[in-house]
Amino acid sequence: MIVVGGEALVDLVPSSGAWDIGGPLLPRWGGAPFNVAVALGRLAVPTRFLSRLSEDPFGVALLERLHGAGVDTSLVQRGPEPTALAVVTVGADGSARYSFHFEGTADRLVTDPGPLPEDTTAVALGSLSLVLQPGASAYLQVLHREADAGRLISLDPNIRPALIADPVAYRACFVSWLPSIGLLKMSDEDAAWLNGDRDDVVQAYEWLRAGATAVVITRGGGGLSAVTQAGVVDVPALPTIVADTIGAGDTAHAAVLARLAAHGALGRDRLADLDADAWRDVLRFAAVAAARTCARPGAEPPTAAELDAPEPA
Repeated sequence: MIVVGGEALVDLVPSSGAWDIGGPLLPRWGGAPFNVAVALGRLAVPTRFLSRLSEDPFGVALLERLHGAGVDTSLVQRGPEPTALAVVTVGADGSARYSFHFEGTADRLVTDPGPLPEDTTAVALGSLSLVLQPGASAYLQVLHREADAGRLISLDPNIRPALIADPVAYRACFVSWLPSIGLLKMSDEDAAWLNGDRDDVVQAYEWLRAGATAVVITRGGGGLSAVTQAGVVDVPALPTIVADTIGAGDTAHAAVLARLAAHGALGRDRLADLDADAWRDVLRFAAVAAARTCARPGAEPPTAAELDAPEPA
């Protein structure tokens, strides 16, 4: 069982599929951790979501989407506060940009549920939920406690610079998390924000030395890389006609976790022992899953049946 913790929100997306400041906006269910949970559920990986959802109609819809994906919601807290909103603009190349509305919303008031259920094998965290207080402190308690309990922690920082009031302090906090992190997944844009002009693979090795076990970097059309103490594995992106990139990175994160589970590698020792061929298989699976998401509007990750991937040898 993988526990995914973090924000769930509503993306307000242009109905035309492209940026039109005068056009209507349609609600789509999102939030990076929420998307990861839905994607894992659709990939038939046992998944439990940890968050706080509003009791408003948006919160009800978010809960129904989790149930529809087969995600366990026993750790979902509820409250009367409104659902967070993200207004999305989509560029000509399909790239998405966001403006967020989080003040007083339900997800910020999540509390630490205490030790996670015994069937938990891995915990996926990150994104805005590790920035916005007071909820960030609750998720960080989960991160460190579950890492100390021997569970694999997967972190995707999913940097949103506009919401980080003190970048220097955030970067210092990020480094302090690394001894607890098994899998560090991030986009090349996140890596550039964290390390400036430094080569992201060179920086990834520094993150390994700081404590992480493996680093996966997604580069959009440039493919994916896995960096471990054994070396670097690269795979190309899958060619596709891009509707938009909403949820593509979250799908890749979920697909990496799903394929690691298929390899029996949801543990820090097992992750460290994964060889280049296995990493290549993991990244190819993630590339296919992300391409499927890019090919349709909004964060709509594929199901296991759509990918029809064979089990690894």
